[in-house]
Amino acid sequence: MQPPHREPTDVAAVIDKILSEHRISVKATIAMLRQRTGTERSDADLEGLIIKKAAVRGISIIHDRDDAGST
Repeated sequence: MQPPHREPTDVAAVIDKILSEHRISVKATIAMLRQRTGTERSDADLEGLIIKKAAVRGISIIHDRDDAGST
């Protein structure tokens, strides 16, 4: 039996650091987070965590829209 996967870096702490340094979009925050931590969490999971952390800190974030071609 394999032990559960453990990430080497505290992803939530890195999100706090990114949010305090930058005013960027969710998509850009996810990209930075992956670069800094190497996390393999899904984009949806990271987006939820980013939104929660920003809300707790009272930080407004830019929500990306993938439907740029829609009217």
